[in-house]
Amino acid sequence: MGMKWFGRVVLLLYAVIIAAPLYFVFISSFKSTQHFFASPLGWPKPFTLSNFSSMFKGQTIVKYFWNSVEVTLGTVLIELLLGSLIAYAIFRLGGRLATVLFALFLAGLIVPSQVNMLPIYSLTHKLGWSDRLYGLILVSVAMLMPLTVFMLKGFMQVLSKEILEAGSIDGAGEWTLYSRIALPLSAPSLAATATFLFVMVWNDLLIPMLLINSKSKLTLPLAMLQFRGEYVTDYPMLLTGVVITAAPMVVLFLFLQRYFVAGVMAGSLKG
Repeated sequence: MGMKWFGRVVLLLYAVIIAAPLYFVFISSFKSTQHFFASPLGWPKPFTLSNFSSMFKGQTIVKYFWNSVEVTLGTVLIELLLGSLIAYAIFRLGGRLATVLFALFLAGLIVPSQVNMLPIYSLTHKLGWSDRLYGLILVSVAMLMPLTVFMLKGFMQVLSKEILEAGSIDGAGEWTLYSRIALPLSAPSLAATATFLFVMVWNDLLIPMLLINSKSKLTLPLAMLQFRGEYVTDYPMLLTGVVITAAPMVVLFLFLQRYFVAGVMAGSLKG
């Protein structure tokens, strides 16, 4: 009984640690600047929506929002298509060659992304991809591909080789086996990977900061830097932007949480 209550207390403390910053960000978005500095942790008095109305004034934040949507959806869709094809090919190939190919992708996880910043900037500049949203998408796809292949390879291991072999006997080609059998069976795993990638790309600041220069092409995380000045930072507006930025991720997870948990469990059961 004592250990049971101890576990509950630990979980309660962990929940408080997680919830406290969320509470602070949420209530601060409804405060004026004066009240924020007067009572950082207090409830908004008065409760105001002026920060949100200021955010959407002139539709600027809407442009940044759609920039983030375009970059995130483009990156995630290409990642899932190419990553699932590569993971399926490695799974079906088997043997030493598959091990070598998988090891090459794993090597991409070893090098920190910050080390690649200079070559990426130089290459994108020479290719004319700088300050282009499609350039940001392609660079994000390349940098996240090792992680995507690593995740989907583990999920593909759960697939039954007997089902694929039965399809081969019936005359199905590899593309049919991939599109009609492997992908439908991997739907929960793909949803889990998509959720994970969505969060990473949506919140990414480093790559957009490296490649994007035009104000009209800023993504939401990059646009939030506008509220930080050299001497003064508009914290209520900055935290309001954080709430707006986080909202799509919360909605996405609420819709896909069942598939996310199922996909994670499927990837962990093998072996």
